[in-house]
Amino acid sequence: MSNPLVQAFFVGRAVAEVVNERLEVALTDALSDLGKFDAEAREQLRQFTEEVLERANRSAEAANSGQATTGSGQTNSDSGDLQADIDELRAEIALLRTELQHYRRTSA
Repeated sequence: MSNPLVQAFFVGRAVAEVVNERLEVALTDALSDLGKFDAEAREQLRQFTEEVLERANRSAEAANSGQATTGSGQTNSDSGDLQADIDELRAEIALLRTELQHYRRTSA
C-alpha cells in the first residue's frame, strides 16, 4: 500500500466495520437487558397482585367469619367459588368509586 489515499480508505473502512460490530453488540446487550427487566417487572407485578388479592381475601374471610350472616341470609364463606368472590369485590370497589366520585362532585 504505497498510496496513502488507498491506505486511508481501508483504515476508514476497517474502523467503520469495528464500530458497527461494537454498536451491534452493545445494542443487542441493551435490548437483552431491557427484555429481562421487563420480564422481571411483570413477574414482580404478578406476584404483588397475587399477594394483595390473597391478603384481601383473607381479610374478607376474617371479617365475614365475625358476622353470622349477610343481608340475604347466606354467609359469604359458604361460596367456594374464588372467581365469584373476586367479581363481587370488584363490583363493590366499582360501586364505592362511583359513590366517592358523586360525593366529590357534590362537595366541590
